[in-house]
Amino acid sequence: MIILVGSEKGGVGKSTLATNISAYLAKQKKDVILVDSDRQGTSSNWFQDRLETKFSKLESVCKYDNIKQSLLDLDKRYEYVIVDSQGRDSVELRTGLLVAHVCLTPVRPSQADLDTIYRMVRLIGTAKEINENLKSYCVLTQAPTNPVITEIEEAKNYIKEINELHLVNTIICERKVYRDALATGAGVMEMNNEKAEKEMIDLCEEILK
Repeated sequence: MIILVGSEKGGVGKSTLATNISAYLAKQKKDVILVDSDRQGTSSNWFQDRLETKFSKLESVCKYDNIKQSLLDLDKRYEYVIVDSQGRDSVELRTGLLVAHVCLTPVRPSQADLDTIYRMVRLIGTAKEINENLKSYCVLTQAPTNPVITEIEEAKNYIKEINELHLVNTIICERKVYRDALATGAGVMEMNNEKAEKEMIDLCEEILK
């Protein structure tokens, strides 16, 4: 299965999701490879840090430009191929969507971020003309934990009006542990933080079902 984490906007937590999904699968003893197709190299740096730990092992590789054939080849060799794509309209994002089984689009619950969703929807729609079985999910990330703030409900209502994207029930909140995990080669389920661990497990169960 090829799972592409993609967005047309940077800073929404793509690498956080890609690395944590990979760590979750590795902990489940799945055969998984993390593909970093973002030249910023955040996922690659995370993987290098992970090699120095005792956490569950996984594989990683960097692929750029037209990644379609590379993903197809990797899909034959691994149970799960997790792709961390660039945070903009790119060759990597477009060609990855042509062969992905699942596209997961993270978005922060702010109007500036929500306004970018329709550009991603257009890319997904174009890809589905060829890749008809592509499943497209959206997840709210970096959400405020203060119950007084109404951004989450407002964002939910906004996204639910977009038929092309399925909004998952899980919400990824703004938590320091996600930044700590990304900086140390860990997944949050390896950081003894019950709230973040539950968020990531729930998300993985939703998109992998």
